[in-house]
Amino acid sequence: MNLNRSTFYLKFQVSETSQQQRKRVIELSKEKPRYGYRRITALLKRANEPVNAKRVRRIRGEEGLQVRKRQRRLRRVGPTESKRRVATYPGEVWSWDFVSDQMANGSRFRILTLIDEYTRQCLALHAGWTIRATDAIDVIAKAMAIYGVPTHLRSDNGPEFIAYQLQDWLKTKQVKTLYITPGSPWEQAWIESFHDKLRDELLNREWFIGLLQTQCLLNQWRREFNEDRPHSSLGYQTPEEFAANHRSKTNLPCETPCVPPAALVAPQGGRHQSTSKGSPPITRTQPKIRALSSIDLKTTQTLQTPHDSSF
Repeated sequence: MNLNRSTFYLKFQVSETSQQQRKRVIELSKEKPRYGYRRITALLKRANEPVNAKRVRRIRGEEGLQVRKRQRRLRRVGPTESKRRVATYPGEVWSWDFVSDQMANGSRFRILTLIDEYTRQCLALHAGWTIRATDAIDVIAKAMAIYGVPTHLRSDNGPEFIAYQLQDWLKTKQVKTLYITPGSPWEQAWIESFHDKLRDELLNREWFIGLLQTQCLLNQWRREFNEDRPHSSLGYQTPEEFAANHRSKTNLPCETPCVPPAALVAPQGGRHQSTSKGSPPITRTQPKIRALSSIDLKTTQTLQTPHDSSF
């Protein structure tokens, strides 16, 4: 073979740098088990640890840490050429919707989610046994107090979003509503994509025992999503970084002046249709109006006691 004996018996040696790099990839992959190799690579580069994405993929494959997720293919029914408003700056279009899950004892609960479609920021996550129009007003009012008043608010035609009380309140804030076509969830693509991440990275991994614990976990995940999680469509920036960079380029203030929460009152009366052009007509009956209640004033006992299932 014309091969030197010392070369034949030479053992393969791995440099200390490669060993540390491999250890770091494995640790980060186990810490974030639902992150793919591209997002793990982005996290390493953000921590000043330059590494090739192909190497990360190879290491994760050897250790059995690859994320395999089977996507269900959906066939669209009906026309797809309808034009929808696309956000071009922060605060132009907010989107909100509900996602449901259950406690360890089988009790069902709902989560109200609110995002900015341009910056991908998660503006609010609120859990409750039942969430009515008045609760939705409380949630979005707190978001407006922090992030300013949006121009448009996109949602489906759920009873909480088409309630007279909510529509009248949004009209006083000069917020235009954008209702998607019934049975067309792809028209609300950003919030549906967010729900997929929320369920994959939090809801499917945690064991919920009460609303207080659930709300704490939601707040923790929301901070991680906004401040630490790189977003592929934002050039692997976090939503907070993307929003900050946009403000620095346009010289916008960090917060938009808005009405303080103490002055937020839900008016009554006034039947009207959606304020967005081209939205489908809405047929509904007058809902019951109840007084607004602050979410922060709910006691621990009330949060942990399920409501009657008839609500």
